[in-house]
Amino acid sequence: MAVYAAAAAVLAGVESRQGSIKGLVYGSRFQNVKQLYALVCETQRFAAVLDAVIARAGLLRAEKKLRPHLAKVLVYELLLGRGFRGSGGAGRWKPVLDRHQARLKAELARLKVQRGVSRNEDLLEARSEPDPASQVPRFVRVNTLKTCCEDAIDYFKRQGFSYQGRATSLEDLRALTGKAFLLDALLPELLVFPARTDLHEHPLYQAGHLLLQDKASCLPATLLAPPPGSHVIDACAAPGNKTSHVAALLKNQGKIFAFDLDAKRLASMATLLVRAGVSCCELAQRDFLEVSPLDPKYHQVQYILLDPSCSGSGMLSRRLEESGAPSKERLQALAGFQLRALCHALSFPALRRLVYSTCSVCPEENENVVREALQQCPGTFRLAPALPTWPHRGLATFPGAEHCLRATPETTLCSGFFVAVLERLEVPSSSAAPAETSEPAPKKRRWRKAAAAPSSPGAAT
Repeated sequence: MAVYAAAAAVLAGVESRQGSIKGLVYGSRFQNVKQLYALVCETQRFAAVLDAVIARAGLLRAEKKLRPHLAKVLVYELLLGRGFRGSGGAGRWKPVLDRHQARLKAELARLKVQRGVSRNEDLLEARSEPDPASQVPRFVRVNTLKTCCEDAIDYFKRQGFSYQGRATSLEDLRALTGKAFLLDALLPELLVFPARTDLHEHPLYQAGHLLLQDKASCLPATLLAPPPGSHVIDACAAPGNKTSHVAALLKNQGKIFAFDLDAKRLASMATLLVRAGVSCCELAQRDFLEVSPLDPKYHQVQYILLDPSCSGSGMLSRRLEESGAPSKERLQALAGFQLRALCHALSFPALRRLVYSTCSVCPEENENVVREALQQCPGTFRLAPALPTWPHRGLATFPGAEHCLRATPETTLCSGFFVAVLERLEVPSSSAAPAETSEPAPKKRRWRKAAAAPSSPGAAT
């Protein structure tokens, strides 16, 4: 399916509340999901401007066979995007747009004059306060399987970027402009650029040396912290950024068992992992709930990353959508699946540490799921304190929830996210557990048995 037709179909689906932009994009048959996602988001962002220009130019009155959503996508590309290049799928509509091009451009110019602005960006409706989502920096994870932070920084400096050193506060991130960039204050190998910095065409990204990954999305693997040689399960793995991050922490030593039911997403993930140089991952198109914890294949699995399907209510793109908050019925269905997946993961006999994460800000999918899972396995796992300097903690819905992490554009300058770290109170004697494991902090500590472990408000009772 051509990109313009695919984008029009996604916009129509969002308007009719069939799903979110991301869900509809990944559910489409279009191969280049990143291109499609970017086109839909930008068209939606300028929707009010495009509607005004199309109406003033009388485009739909003159071209009755041109449907509104496709018209919006085509006019975006003509006036605000990259123009019609190559085989983008303008097809028979390109001559139509060419006939109306002068009128469309004139109406866009007239709109700027009327609103007293000179740039296209300035046409977006002024807000009484800046949208926090528009202030989120561009986070870039250096892929240590292929390069190191120092070499990546040197490469950017040679390209004329200005390295500002390690950030010390969120204010440092907010102050980034132009070609300045920083090293994140908390997460290693994470570079920070000004908001909307486009690095999709950068040679280091295309070669797999860099991954464009939000800071919140880097938290799960960082907090899981499996040492090299570990066996890890990534239960709901696609699209694969977190999987590649785990592989980098393992230094490709050990094993990652990655599961996902969606064949298309899994195929895209395989491409990503190859580009990132991941060689320790075994992909399987399989429902994690059907994976037996007693299968000898997984008897050494001590770390599990569980990032299940969720409402996506924390994703920045949802600020561009009209679908509104997820319904109570949908949240209940998602929470039921998430709880089953979490309890299933906790049943793996050698498990020592698990990270549960969602890109949701709804407590039904976050604190409520963790609390219920701890109640279903009393005395076995506890919530581990995670990143004590992180400013946004879990909602105080049960004792120990403060050990969880939350993220929002307003409080942490990254996508809406939730992370909980669960660790076993007692290491099973039957497991072939290594003597020590890594924490997110630079130092390592030895695992303690339940008798030596300090009590925690988050421990299941």
